[in-house]
Amino acid sequence: MHSYVVFGNLIDSLIVATGFLATPNLYGQEPSKEKSAKVVVIPVRQQIAKPELFILRRGLKEAIEQNVDTIVLDMETPGGALDVTFEMLKALDKFPGKTITYINSEAISAGALISAATDEIYFAPDAVIGAAAPVLSTGAEIDSTMLAKIVSYLKARVRSISEGKGYRGQVISAMIDMDMEFKIGDELIKGKGELLSLTAAEAMKTYGDPAMPLLGKGIANDLEDLLTQVHGAGNYNVVKLQVTWSEKLAQYLTSVTPLLIGVGLLFLFVEFKTPGFGFFGVTGALLLAVVFFTQYTAGLSGHEPAILFGLGLILVMIDLFLIPGFILAMVGGVMMFISLVWSMADFWPKEPLSISGDILVGPLTSVMIGTVLAVVMFLAVLRFLPRGGLWGKMVLDSSVGGERSDQRGSSLIGSTGTAATALFPSGQVEISGRRYEARLLLGSAAAGTPVRVTAAGDFGLTVEVTS
Repeated sequence: MHSYVVFGNLIDSLIVATGFLATPNLYGQEPSKEKSAKVVVIPVRQQIAKPELFILRRGLKEAIEQNVDTIVLDMETPGGALDVTFEMLKALDKFPGKTITYINSEAISAGALISAATDEIYFAPDAVIGAAAPVLSTGAEIDSTMLAKIVSYLKARVRSISEGKGYRGQVISAMIDMDMEFKIGDELIKGKGELLSLTAAEAMKTYGDPAMPLLGKGIANDLEDLLTQVHGAGNYNVVKLQVTWSEKLAQYLTSVTPLLIGVGLLFLFVEFKTPGFGFFGVTGALLLAVVFFTQYTAGLSGHEPAILFGLGLILVMIDLFLIPGFILAMVGGVMMFISLVWSMADFWPKEPLSISGDILVGPLTSVMIGTVLAVVMFLAVLRFLPRGGLWGKMVLDSSVGGERSDQRGSSLIGSTGTAATALFPSGQVEISGRRYEARLLLGSAAAGTPVRVTAAGDFGLTVEVTS
C-alpha cells in the first residue's frame, strides 16, 4: 500500500523545511480540542495548469494519510487547460472527506467545473462564477461540430458530479452551453444565446418549493469566516499549502523525464566502469534524484521509491566493487527499475493496490525510453568520442605519459606488475612501464603492491595480489 508517512514526524519536518507545507494553525488557533476538525486549504490560482494539479494531488494524498476532515479549495482563477481540469476532477473524487470550494474572487471556465465537483461552494461577497464554454488554448472559438461534441461531453460530466446537489447540474450546464435555456418554474434564469454567470448574491438566491439556493452554500468574508461557519469557532486546525517554485519547475521537468533517466543511467554506468567515484557518479545520482523530486512534487511519488532505488544502487555497487558476481547486481538492477516505475505510478493511499495497464503504461514507457537512450548514448560515447583525456579511463590501452599502448589485454594475462595507484578495488597498475586500468576481485591494495593479471575485459584488467 502506498504510504506517505514512512518517516513520520521527520518527513513532516522536511516537508515544512522545504516549503511544501505552510506552518499549521494558520489563523492562530490552538489545537487544544482533541476532536477539532483537521482542515487543509489548497490554492487554485491563476491559470489552471500543471502546478495547480501537482499541489492538489499531493495535498489530497497527504490529507488522506493524515485523516484530514475537510479540504478547502481557495479559488481565484480565470480558467485554464481542460485536460488538467479533468485530472483535478479525478483527484478530488479520491478524497473521502468533505470538499469545499471558496470562490475568493472568481471561478471562470475551468474554475466553475472544478467547483462543481466539490461538496459545497462558498462565495466571497464580491465573487463571481460562470462562463465555462470551452475555447482553444489561443482563445479562439472551436469549430461548431467539435464544439457541440465537447459541450455534450462536458454537460454529461457535470451531471455525473452534480447528482443530488440541487440545481447545480443545470446551473453549470447553463455556464457551458450558450444554446441552453434555463428556467426554474416560470422564472427564466438564462435565455438562449448567452452564457450564465453569477454573482455571490445571485448564486445564493433561493428558488422552488422547498426553497433552495441556486448554487452556493453560503457567503463568507474570508477563509476564517468560512471555517467558522462549517466547523464552529476555534473548532478546527488548519494547514495551508502553497504553490511553490518546485511545482512550477516540475511542470517542465516531468516532460523530459525519459531524458533525465537516460542521462542519469548513462553517467552511473560510466562511473561503474571507471575507478573511484567522481564526476559521472555524482552527476548521474543527481539527475535520478531530480526524477524522484519531480515525481514527488507532481503528487505521484512518495519517499519510498527513492529509498528502494538507493538500496538497489547499493547492491549494484557492492557487486561491482566488493563482492563480484551476478546475483547482487541483478537484484539491485531490478529494484532500481521497479523504483523508477513506482515513482511515476499514480497510487493513492488507503486504496487497495491495483496493478493495471492504465497505471503502469506511462511509467513503463518513460523508463524503457530512458533505458534505451542510456544504451544508445553509451554506444555513441564508445564509438565516436576520443579515447584520451577525460574518457581515457574507459579504455584499456591508456599508457604512461598519455601514449597509447598497442598491446592487447588478453596478451597480458599472467603478467606481473605493481599497483600504480591504490586499488579500492579499482585503480591503475603498471606492467612493463605502462599503466592500465585494473580492479581486484576482492579487497583493496595500496600503491606499490605486487599484482598479477588473471583476466582482461573491454574496460580493464582483473588482477590479484601476489605474495
